[in-house]
Amino acid sequence: MLGSAIWPVTLECGDLVLRPIRYRDRAEWNEVRSRNADWIGPWEATNPLSGTDLPSYAGMVRSLNQQARQDTALPVGNTERQGSRVPPAIVGQLTVSTIVWGSARMATLGYWVDADRAGRGIAPTAVAMATDHCFRVLGLHRMEINIRPENQPSRRVVEKLGFREEGLRRRYLHIAGRWADHLSFALTAEEVPEGLLHRWLATR
Repeated sequence: MLGSAIWPVTLECGDLVLRPIRYRDRAEWNEVRSRNADWIGPWEATNPLSGTDLPSYAGMVRSLNQQARQDTALPVGNTERQGSRVPPAIVGQLTVSTIVWGSARMATLGYWVDADRAGRGIAPTAVAMATDHCFRVLGLHRMEINIRPENQPSRRVVEKLGFREEGLRRRYLHIAGRWADHLSFALTAEEVPEGLLHRWLATR
């Protein structure tokens, strides 16, 4: 366990800033999510327990912060500097979750990006930044990303970054109201000795 070494954390690359999600982000976060309901909805995690709602915004932030303090998650908002706007605008979210220490030293990563900013390299850059932090600073060994087979935008992110496809996981997560199959992609620290962000930026 790393305690305060894992959280909070802020990562920057150019105009992209990954930083903790805050309670005071509620209005902006809700506005971005509302605009992206059709874009994100088909891939959104849902609660399989009948009649049980997902947590409120405050409940989500509270839960993510608790997981981060327990060294089991690294949740950040993806924000982007846009001209003279201060502070940077929320353009997505990324969560490294299910962090396992001991002999495994692995985690799972998930992300979404504002549809208005899709295709501009935000998602792969954010994933590369977070993966490098986990490998180089936290000492994790393996990062895994699980994606619905039909989610082509997310699949393009892992393909651009060189994550290996490892196979199909049947009914892996409850998504948009039903158990859904996912393709599993993974990368280990040994595969990117130069850093994933460095490799990604070199291809752009």
